[in-house]
Amino acid sequence: MTHVAAPLPDGLSQEQMDAEVAKVQAGTDGAVHPPRGFPPYRSSTLRHPRQPLIPVRDPEAVELSGPAFGLTDVTALDRDLTRQHAGEPLGERITVTGRVTDRQGRPIRRQLVELWQANASGRYAHQLDQHPAPLDPNFTGFGRCLTDDEGRYSFTTIKPGAYPWRNHVNAWRPAHLHFSLFGTAFTQRLVTQMYFPGDPLFAHDPVLQSVTDPAARARLVAAYDHGLSVPEWSLGYRWDIVLDGPSATLFEEDR
Repeated sequence: MTHVAAPLPDGLSQEQMDAEVAKVQAGTDGAVHPPRGFPPYRSSTLRHPRQPLIPVRDPEAVELSGPAFGLTDVTALDRDLTRQHAGEPLGERITVTGRVTDRQGRPIRRQLVELWQANASGRYAHQLDQHPAPLDPNFTGFGRCLTDDEGRYSFTTIKPGAYPWRNHVNAWRPAHLHFSLFGTAFTQRLVTQMYFPGDPLFAHDPVLQSVTDPAARARLVAAYDHGLSVPEWSLGYRWDIVLDGPSATLFEEDR
């Protein structure tokens, strides 16, 4: 969530921002991982440590920041964001599924996958989101599931809307889903975003463009899969996630 009402950091137009993005990308020398600070993504300077990291002396202290499964067990209802309230949410119903694997293609079994998102109007159910788009009383925008023995996850939800954010003049974020994943080790911890194919806002989004490697950026975009579409119910998207190695799904791990 990024569209909290706040002063614009500068008065750059979208065309000027696109030129700044292109200039920064040209100087990355083919780096695969996104830089911790990506100047066109203004708030990225606030999203990473500025001092050297402190080594963990006590291995058991790591457990203090371990995955939290919530107050109750994960159930089938948690993966269907359209059934969590008394009525049906508004918007285009979608199914999103895929496999979570390591670099060698081995499934990451029985691990927590969390999803959160804006509603169909592009607004989050969060007090800090004051974007003047309607809230949906039947949509909270949060779900979770555990991967199965093949590393598969699945969610039924509503396709989120694009929304404005105050990075520069007339800035809009493409429709996206936020994902949080816990692998079998803390080196596999991942917070990332999934995008939808063919979105015209891709080229104008400094957040997505902060992933400067085109191949890595493409891995953040789901594929429409008609075989996953449910007749008279939902459209299907497939998005596989790799938690480590050269083909790892990238994004906010360094922020």
